[in-house]
Amino acid sequence: MIDLRSDTVTHPTPAMRRAMYEAEVGDDVFGDDPTVNALQERAAELLGKDAALFVASGTMANLVSQLAHLGRGMETIAGASTHLVEDEQAGHAVIAGTAIKQLSEDPDGTFDLEALDAAFRDPSDAHQAITGLVAIENTHAHSMGQPLSLGYTRAVAEIAHRHGVPLHVDGARFFNASVALGLTPRQLAEPADSVAFCLSKGLSCPVGSIVVGSKEFVHRAWRGRKLVGGGMRQVGVLAAAGLVALSDGPDGMIARLAEDHVNARRLAEGLAAVGGIESAGGLAQPTPGPPDPSRTTTNFVIFRVRGDRTAFLDALKSRGVLMVAYNHGTVRAVTHYGVSAADIERALAATADAVRETAAPPAATPTKADAPTQATAATTATTATTPAGTAAATALER
Repeated sequence: MIDLRSDTVTHPTPAMRRAMYEAEVGDDVFGDDPTVNALQERAAELLGKDAALFVASGTMANLVSQLAHLGRGMETIAGASTHLVEDEQAGHAVIAGTAIKQLSEDPDGTFDLEALDAAFRDPSDAHQAITGLVAIENTHAHSMGQPLSLGYTRAVAEIAHRHGVPLHVDGARFFNASVALGLTPRQLAEPADSVAFCLSKGLSCPVGSIVVGSKEFVHRAWRGRKLVGGGMRQVGVLAAAGLVALSDGPDGMIARLAEDHVNARRLAEGLAAVGGIESAGGLAQPTPGPPDPSRTTTNFVIFRVRGDRTAFLDALKSRGVLMVAYNHGTVRAVTHYGVSAADIERALAATADAVRETAAPPAATPTKADAPTQATAATTATTATTPAGTAAATALER
């Protein structure tokens, strides 16, 4: 089975499994798990921040970051389609007790800088929430995984800091962005006050995310992690995989993300040649027509099928390929560790077959020959008044 539903379906590498088996452990709630401590030190050094915190998931990483940055009743400014807004069960409101002011994004995953500047609340107005945080998502999932540039990140940070507010980067696929942009993680993280990234997506670890920032921020996030039940004990057995993923040696998983990007582009190019595959629309590809492969710059491919989406996905599964229903009626495929160039070719062949099996035929264009003559129309009208004619008309309608 070629599983393209997400980069969360990856399995740990052999090097990770060995490291997990051999990991030295301690009680991380007491701060004495040496493998966790080593992972946190490595993450902080890699992104150029003072400290880091290992947490269970990307959602928890964003949540504890909000708990660290914000007080109850404060407000975050974030993109309307970001994971923070759409995919975290309103944890900002339920747990952190905060609000989000949403800004509409463009197809490159960015929101307008003038709109951002105008979105800050007036702290002297007792009717308004106090703006406490700006958040961006890099890569930006709904725009087909677009990487947000260093220049844009700096511009957002400058506006946030001018208003006395920190910038948080939800970097679930942060390393995909740095690889696609040709930047070191430290360079891309530099403007941000905090960054969250997932170990369990393209980096192929079984569990976990990391939050980095100042020592004071990480201390508050650590308290928030305990508040939401994220304190873990001998968790070095999981942190060990993260140390392998973030290593510089041949077992490291960052540089190889470029392979996933190449495979995703090949998939997009192949899909563009399949009849019945169409533009995703919206932020992913606003222009109609076939998929535009140039939109695939990291490991996401998003598209529509002309026929029934569920039938298409079922037909694809029967041929040994998994993709997933995505937002606004689209289909998403994500490349990752364990998916080879040969797998992409097999997936394209299966997709073409599935489309042929399930695609709706294009609507016929009426011609003059299709128009009824006056005599035919009169006969049809007369026939339709008889019982037999009524039955025939009903049958045709069905």
